[in-house]
Amino acid sequence: MSAQLRLDAVEAGYGDLVAVRDVSLEVRAGEVVALIGSNGAGKTTTLRAITGLLPVRRGRVEFEGERLDGLGPAQVVARGIAHVPEARQLFPTMTVRENLELGAARRARRRRSDALDLVFTLFPRLRERQAQLAGTLSGGEQQMCAIGRGLMAAPKLLLLDEPSLGLAPVTVKLIFENLRAINARGTTVLLVEQNVARALELSHRGYVIENGRIALAGTRAELAQSGHVRQAYLGL
Repeated sequence: MSAQLRLDAVEAGYGDLVAVRDVSLEVRAGEVVALIGSNGAGKTTTLRAITGLLPVRRGRVEFEGERLDGLGPAQVVARGIAHVPEARQLFPTMTVRENLELGAARRARRRRSDALDLVFTLFPRLRERQAQLAGTLSGGEQQMCAIGRGLMAAPKLLLLDEPSLGLAPVTVKLIFENLRAINARGTTVLLVEQNVARALELSHRGYVIENGRIALAGTRAELAQSGHVRQAYLGL
């Protein structure tokens, strides 16, 4: 199966700092692919390079055969990629519904309504909280809202940056159950996640990034059985 998303020898960074170098990976349509690594390894930088939030200094990013490097974030979204960033980045003084509708600003009214129904089906609590200010939600509810906002654009590919960060175990379980349901509906997922056990449980394949470079790649089973992954990331 050909790759839906492909990164080829990508380099990106901040100012004079090169944060990722020679990063190559691929995500096939319908997959969940995990990108795992420690803090500062380059996971978030990789997602930002894909979505145009950071310029790609070298290499190339392709989505469905079309180059993305050089495009801005709005152009990347228009091609079917949604990014749920770390720390959610909701608008706290806007309601839940207003935050969700921002994710579908480019869609026709009927399609926005259909997307909203889907989000409320996946996250019933957001339906209950839709008139509430986003800044007053719990951490778990804010994460649901951030994921829901990403889904409002009906993406072909959903990029998720640390969706379990700071959440209680019961909420993490719910979030990952919903991510599985989202993938089952046909949305491809690239998941950045420090909870490696959860990430591998959900994913089909994965990549380990260390010091800005891909250090290891394999299927879920191969990574789970890797001595390096078990020692460095699973504490086994």
